[in-house]
This record gives sequence, C-alpha cells and structure tokens, in this order.
Amino acid sequence: MTTRTVCHPVDWQDAPLLDTQTLADDLARHFHYTLGRDKVGESQHYLYQALALTIRDRLVARMRQTREENANKRSVAYLSLEFLIGRSLNNAILNLEMEKEVKAALANYCAELERVGEAEHDAGLGNGGLGRLAACFLDSCAAMALPVTGYGIRYEYGMFNQRIENGYQIEQPDHWLHEGHPWELPAPDKTVRVKFFGHVDVHKDPSGRLHRVWVDTHDVFAVPYDVPVPGCGNDVVNTLRLWKSEATDEFDLSEFNAGGYAEAVAKKNLAEQISMVLYPNDSSENGKELRLRQQYFLCSASLQDRINRWITINGEDFTEFADYHVFQLNDTHPSIAVAELMRLLVDEHELSWDTAWEITTKTMAYTNHTLLPEALERWSVALFQRLLPRLMEIIYEINARFLVEVAKKWPGCSDKQRALSLIEEGDYPQVRMAYLAIVGSYSVNGVAALHSQLLREQLFKDFYDLWPEKFNNKTNGVTPRRWLAHCNPKLAALINSKIGDHWVKDFSEISQLRRYYDDQALLKDWAQVKYENKQKLCELVEKQCGVKFDPQMMFDVQVKRIHEYKRQLLNILHVIHLYRRICDGDTEGMVPRCVLIGGKAAPGYDMAKQIIKLICNVAHTINDDPKAQPWLRVAFLPNYNVTAMETICPAADLSEQISTAGKEASGTGNMKFMMNGALTIGTLDGANVEMLEALGGEHFFVFGAQVDEVDAIRANYDAMNIINNDSNLSAVIALLESGHFNLCEPGIFNPIVNVLKSNSDPWLTCYDFASYCKAQEQVAIAYQDKNQWTQMSVLNTAASGPFSSDRTIAQYSQEIWQLQHTMNSQGE
Repeated sequence: MTTRTVCHPVDWQDAPLLDTQTLADDLARHFHYTLGRDKVGESQHYLYQALALTIRDRLVARMRQTREENANKRSVAYLSLEFLIGRSLNNAILNLEMEKEVKAALANYCAELERVGEAEHDAGLGNGGLGRLAACFLDSCAAMALPVTGYGIRYEYGMFNQRIENGYQIEQPDHWLHEGHPWELPAPDKTVRVKFFGHVDVHKDPSGRLHRVWVDTHDVFAVPYDVPVPGCGNDVVNTLRLWKSEATDEFDLSEFNAGGYAEAVAKKNLAEQISMVLYPNDSSENGKELRLRQQYFLCSASLQDRINRWITINGEDFTEFADYHVFQLNDTHPSIAVAELMRLLVDEHELSWDTAWEITTKTMAYTNHTLLPEALERWSVALFQRLLPRLMEIIYEINARFLVEVAKKWPGCSDKQRALSLIEEGDYPQVRMAYLAIVGSYSVNGVAALHSQLLREQLFKDFYDLWPEKFNNKTNGVTPRRWLAHCNPKLAALINSKIGDHWVKDFSEISQLRRYYDDQALLKDWAQVKYENKQKLCELVEKQCGVKFDPQMMFDVQVKRIHEYKRQLLNILHVIHLYRRICDGDTEGMVPRCVLIGGKAAPGYDMAKQIIKLICNVAHTINDDPKAQPWLRVAFLPNYNVTAMETICPAADLSEQISTAGKEASGTGNMKFMMNGALTIGTLDGANVEMLEALGGEHFFVFGAQVDEVDAIRANYDAMNIINNDSNLSAVIALLESGHFNLCEPGIFNPIVNVLKSNSDPWLTCYDFASYCKAQEQVAIAYQDKNQWTQMSVLNTAASGPFSSDRTIAQYSQEIWQLQHTMNSQGE
C-alpha cells in the first residue's frame, strides 16, 4: 500500500490544547467569546456548551493524530443504524482523565460538574440494546487503540420522548439537536452523492463490454458530521461519522419564481426526510420506503467514503483493498452494503464481477442480533425495483450465482433452492436481507454462546451446513468505564481502595474482588454505597413518577424495550400476586420491595402499549392502597434512556432478565446490573447462561422452561389447564378479569387476558409463572440475610470481568477483523 505524507501549517501536536493547565483559560474564552455570554445565570446551558467545546478542542487534536497514525493500517468501518451514546461530556472527561482540572475550572463559576452535565441532552441516535452495544464497542475500540470508525445517521429526531398520560404511552418528538450538538465537527468537503429511483440503461463500449448505467436518478447529498470517540488514558480518539441527508439543490428557482412554491421545495423536503427521524413507523408503504432509504443512504455514503479515501492514496488500483478494509454489519439493517459495494466496484470503478465479488466477500462481516424470524428484514421486490433498480439487478445476479453453489451441495433439491434463495417467492416476492448478508460475508457471528448455537442449529442451519467455517460466536459486553467507573463513582472508589484502579483499563482484574467477599469492612461500605445509590434513584422516581420509593426496601428492576418476549407481563403478574397476598394478610416470608419497570413500546405495537397501561394501572392501585405501602410500591419510569440507566443500575438489588428461553439473543442490561452488584433472576436465555457459569448457580435465581424444552411445551400447550391447576395464577387472572385495576375502564385488559388464556401464546407466560414465583420466594429468603446478600453482590461484580466489551472487541479484532495480525506484520 502506498504511503503518503500529510503536511500541517502548524505543529498542532505541540499545541497548548493538549496542556490541561490551559483548560480554565479556554473555558473562559469559549464562554465569553465563542458564545458571547457574560454571566452563568440559573441555566447551565451556556456553561455546558463552553465546557464541551473546551473538552472537544483537546479531543480534536488527538483525533487528527489518531487518523494519521491509522492511515496505512488495516481498519474497520462499523456500520450501524444506531449508536446510543447518551451524554458525551462526563464520558470524555473520564477517558481524558481530566476530572480534577475540570472541577477546578468550573469552581471559577461557582458551578459543579454534575449540574453542568445535566444540561446535555441524550443523543437521539438509537433505541435500545443494539445502539448501546455499538456505543460500548466504539469505546472499547478506542480504549484498545484499534483503528475502527463508526458510521451512522445523524437523526434530527430520536426514537421519541415517552410521556405517560392516564397510563397510556404518549409519543412526543425527541428533537435532541434543537440546542445544537457541540461535540460534532461537520466535514462538508467529504460530502458524497446517493442515488434513488431512476432506471438502468445498457450500452456496449468499443471493446464489446456491456455496461449498466443507473440514470435519471433522484440524488441526495450525504454530509458527514464527525463525533470524537476518546480512548481511556491513551491519547487515542477514534471517529463516529454520522451522515445527514441534504437536497442536491436547495430548490428549483425557476419553479419557485413561477409560483410553484410547494413543488419547488418538495424534493428538498423528501431528501431531508432520510435523516429526520430514527426508525420511522414502517406499518405503511411510505414508512417502509423511508426505512429502506435510510438503510441504503447509510451504506452507500459509508462505502463511498471508504473508497474515496482509498483512491486518494492508491488511485484506481483495488488489488490490496481487501487487505486493508473490513465492513462490520451491525445486524441486518446494513446488509444492503453487500450489493452496494458490488455496484460501486463494478459500475463506478469497472472491476469485473468476479474481482468485485472476491473483494466484497473478503471485507463484509455480519453480526446477527435476533432469533425472531419476523425481525429478519424482508423488503418487497416491487419496492426495491422502484427505489433501487440497479441494486435489485445485482441482488438477482448474486442470487443466481449463489443458487448454483446450492445446487452443487444438494443436487436436484428444489426445496433447498427455495429455502436458501435470497428471493422469497410468492404473490409478493420479498428480498431476504439476512440471507444477502450471510452470502456476501466471510464471517457470521451471534452475540452469545446459546444464541450462536441456535443460529447454527435452527435459524440458519442450511447456511451453516453449506459454510460452517463462516459461523462463530462473540458474546456481547459493555464498557466498564461508563457502566461502572462513571455511573457508580462511589462503588468505583471503594473497589479502587481494595484492588487499585487498573481494572478500568483491564477489567479482567475485577476478579480480584472475590478475595474480599467476606471482608466485613468492605461489606459494610458496599452496602452503604448501595443505599446511597438507592436514595438517588428514589429522587428520580419521585420526580418522574410521583411515587415515593423507600431505600430500605429491595429494589426490583426491569428496564428495557417493551416487548412480549421480554415478558414485562410476567413481572406484573407476579406483582399482582404479591398484592393479592398482602390483601389476604399472607405476608409471611415476604420482603418489602419497590418494583421499577421502564421502557418504550414501538409506536405501532399495540400489545406492548397495553402492557404499559396495565403496569401503570396496577402501580396506581397498589400505591394508593395503605395496606400495600409497607410491603410493595410500583412505578413505571417514563422515557427510559441511557442517562436514566446511569442512575438505575447502581441502585438495583435485583435485575429482571426473564425473556422466554430462546428469544433473547444476548442482552446487555443484564451485564450492566451485574457489574454494579445486582443479583439476577432470569431464564437460561442469551448471555444469562454465561453469566450463570461465570458466577455460580447459588448466586443466580434461575427459573423457567429451557430452550430444549420449549418446542415440546408449545406443541401440547394448554393455558387453561395450567391456570386451573395453579391457585396463585388463577387468583391473579380472576383479579384481572374482575376489573379491579380498571374499575372506570371496563374491558380494557381483555386482550391481555385472552393472550394469557390462549394455547398459542408463544411466550409461555402462564407456563413459567409458577417457576418464576418460586424463584422470587428464593430471592426474598436471600434478601432477608443482608450480609449474605451483600456478599453475593460483591461476587456478582467480581464475576463480571468476561462481560466487558473490551473482551468482546479483542475477540472481534483477533478472530474476525484480524487487526492485531496486520499490525504485527507491519511492526506495530
């Protein structure tokens, strides 16, 4: 690979921006001159903006240096529709190890870092675990000095702000950018053009070679905005590049002057819709089209960006392109990148099909995040042909060549041809996007050992039989810097006092805590830290929900996206069971508990919204009942997000990870709670299995049907028989049916009751209820011995080392991306 020399007008590496002693001066300069402020006042907004710019200055210098150091290395483009990064200020200060200097600078304004940080909005770039995982991965890549760039979309509006009104979810716009985003750096000189619609022309050049040209397209510009991603204490700052869509022309001036105002700006509005909102509701055809436009926009812009960088250094010689690039597809959303890279190489850069395919299949790697077949995206051929006609042609060609390979493996087997085809035939043919990702990638990984096993044995069995070498597992992890060091500073300080602070950079060292699990002084301090964290969560719950939690009670927490397979319904059925016991005076063996549930339901997911309504109504009834007050309090936390989780997970005593076995790919909330010393009640699903193995069964409350039992249970499932033979469950169902929780809203919970009574309930809620209640009884017994519970809390944190995203990324790097091998070969 050709190297190049980059000249800078000044030696920025020696600039005073890297000198922390100038921080106070820079803060004053940005506050008074960049922002033109005189006084701080009641609002911390401008002081936050000035501090963010001051910290960003230090990141930019390091980001530029990191890019130059990585210019000639094998590198990864991490393509994801979500990056749930939360707030950036405190994370950057932590990784730059500048907290002392920042606090000293803020003292000049009589301001505290915590209050200033509250002025920052959570970045609306993701929805849940997928986006938070991507953010953790970027943090780990920077911490480990790996050349990885994140590519996403700069959404103007996030998923939505959730408000609860009379128990119902109300969706409001999340205009998180309305006060600006001081962390981003626009790079308009790197703008690329993305095509849509049009048609394909065919012409023959003088040598007789056929060329297919995508013409009469409706183009949009993809404008990049770069967000720095700092490593921890290593002067490395990687980049998250976010694309904003803009019209190629502001509007048609002649049409505007002629009076066609609406028509003149229509194209501009259509272009800008692409990056307007995270995950538009795709229940309509327009919503589906916009969703596909977003996915193609991300992939085309990102691939063009990488190719343009390559051409700047190497010209049109793509001989070594695959040696220096990996495109990691974070779930099925970016799978269209396979076809788009082929289009760019064949159409734009005139490589032969075979050469382009060799490059594509050596650079694409696919991570699957779901076991739900309905979550594996399919797009109608008709929509594809209209929106992306050239891409549809390429997918047909990929499929035709692939089916030849299938025929060689299974001669004469038309069933295999139909089962594996990238095109699902029928009245309305569909493109199977996950299949496209598998066929075009050299690596296909699941995100927990059980998940990867089920991919091989069930969901993608035929592909595994064809290409067993492609499939591997990379169990997810979370960054200990944000999810312990930052969000739980008092616990972090306590850990430091025993084992030092190197665990922040090498989380395997957290296992040293195991030596202190019976150290009474540590246990006393550990319990005190938990109590103080619970007090902080009490303040949040009272402010957001109007419910008073008691930090003396056990905090039982389930926060995640609302979905039937995650079984918030099972949780609230148990809450009703506890309430009924309290009403009957049956409190023997019960421990006082506060139950906190939070999460958003997708706008078009009616059953998930019904479950929220039920939780809220049950909470209202219980919290208003004086008999329940000493024993049970319940709250639904609205607008659950990263910042809320930073308060929740340090305070939780019990973590609810109760999905139907075989449905949760991995989970990452389970890992965050474990790191912070919460005990888990859960099914043997996703990463729960590996958490149990790392911890030991005596410290983990297991319940429910196991994966290898689920199919047989479903085949003979008799919900009413289960209900009738379980007095506790039948009493709960009877209380629901009586309308006790909806006295003024008769019949509103009938759909939920009908699902519970249905023999076709795929989530086996009734089946697992008795086992869940029994496990909860074991929780109550364990919690009554506070010393033993605290010991188990310490052991949970001590056993959480394998669930650091640093470990996950090290495995990606060595086993999929092969970055370490390339670096070593270059003498790094």
